Amino acid sequence: MKKHLFKATLSAAITLVLLISLLPLQVKGASVTPPKNEMRAAWIATVQNVDMKPGMNAAQYTAWVQKTLDHLKANKFNAVIYQVKPTNDAFYPSKLAPWSSYITGGKQGKSPGYDPLLIMINEAHKRGMELHAWVNPYRVTMPGQTLASLAPSNVARTNPGWVVKYGKQYYLNPGLPEVQNYLIATVKELVAKYDIDAVHMDDYFYPYKIKNETFPDQAAFKKYGSSFKKIADWRRDNVNQLVKKVYSSIKTTKPHVQFGISPFGVWRNQSMDPTGSSTRAGVTNYDDLYADTRQWIKDGSIDYITPQIYWSKTLSVAKYSTLLDWWSNEVDTYADKHPVNLYIGLADYKVGVDADKAWKNKMELPNQVIANRANQIATGQMHFSLKSIQKNQLGYATILKQQLYNYTALTPATSWSNAAIPAEPTWVQANKDIAGMKLVIQDQTTTQPRKYVIYRFEGNQVGSYENPHSIVDVVYNTKGNTVFLDKTANRNKQYTYGITSVSATGVESENAYVVTSEEVRR
Repeated sequence: MKKHLFKATLSAAITLVLLISLLPLQVKGASVTPPKNEMRAAWIATVQNVDMKPGMNAAQYTAWVQKTLDHLKANKFNAVIYQVKPTNDAFYPSKLAPWSSYITGGKQGKSPGYDPLLIMINEAHKRGMELHAWVNPYRVTMPGQTLASLAPSNVARTNPGWVVKYGKQYYLNPGLPEVQNYLIATVKELVAKYDIDAVHMDDYFYPYKIKNETFPDQAAFKKYGSSFKKIADWRRDNVNQLVKKVYSSIKTTKPHVQFGISPFGVWRNQSMDPTGSSTRAGVTNYDDLYADTRQWIKDGSIDYITPQIYWSKTLSVAKYSTLLDWWSNEVDTYADKHPVNLYIGLADYKVGVDADKAWKNKMELPNQVIANRANQIATGQMHFSLKSIQKNQLGYATILKQQLYNYTALTPATSWSNAAIPAEPTWVQANKDIAGMKLVIQDQTTTQPRKYVIYRFEGNQVGSYENPHSIVDVVYNTKGNTVFLDKTANRNKQYTYGITSVSATGVESENAYVVTSEEVRR
């Protein structure tokens, strides 16, 4: 087996032997080698209960999580982006933030009597799926909510000087050092307490601009921004500093935990900066949200970036392909100095319902996935959001399942965090079980792998480990004694299994432990 490091991922993908033929997909390069490593994530939005209803007890919530993840797993998704801090609150017991009202449907601060995040992590990992904890740093309320409606322990109430009102919402002031320290502490608590795979932020930094209204941070600028001539540059630096410090805090707490951000899809238009994209977007990260997203790629202060390219391939002011190419070029330009994984945020919510007629075509979103693969820099996508995947407008999700996500893919590695190649498992036994083939994986290696990849080949010969269609599943290591039941195995057939180890940063072992259904052998 070859090393699966950052730069090897693309070359390995190119050398795969199977091609997919998608006859209905009338796009250039429709037949693309299926990637072995590909992010396939679903956002699960909890703010205003977009994707999750409130008021469930522990049993109901657990059943909902299991059903939800089973559906995503069946559709070959390999990660979920779960919103755990939608409005300066928490979906877990926290010493720094109150319980979210979106869990119980009652007042903020009311405990549901169970730990929603812990249940989601455990159930995701049981299915071999990554759990990225999605946090919104500055947002305190949604439109129309008052500060009085918040829990008394909310820092927006205990430290009212940290809060500003803009439009109909309240925000923590990004320009205050106390706010930055608080936000970093909340992330550190989250990472230290839970076995998450990543911390994820979306596009909400400074709020989207409101016409004829100025964000009220002039006093903070006067006090802390003396080294900046323009308030806009100071604001961008505030966000840059938060991103850098969050990244550092994560890595000093648990080095393998990733930090990813999914910003608005346009950094800057070329009309504002010649190095920007050939777009005419009415909003940009740099000029309107004060989020210098390109700087994070330059700095290497994130592990992945997922621009929300929520437009069609034919929309003239912001074409999908134009932005895919722009972001790919930025990531590729700085890859030697600071590698960053590029995923693309897809607008599942627009399929069949958007004013842009392109979204009335059931192939629009599948074609975007194909474009990502043909691009060869982007290594996957994230879908917004769960309820849209479940609705499956125009049958687009069925097309994904049957023609593009028709095999299991590994999530891309972040080998720059630790490129050490793990050893294969110490010992594996295969036994026929009434429900399928049972594999018992034992590991006494010093550095325990985080996951295992289960490859299956018919007969008594090993096939290609580069062929993703040979992957049966991915399983998380359960303290050195892991059991996997291959329910898809035919009891009347003989199989050869190859089990590889995967490090915490996604690096796969060079060798596999090989075992047949009849005997254990190396």
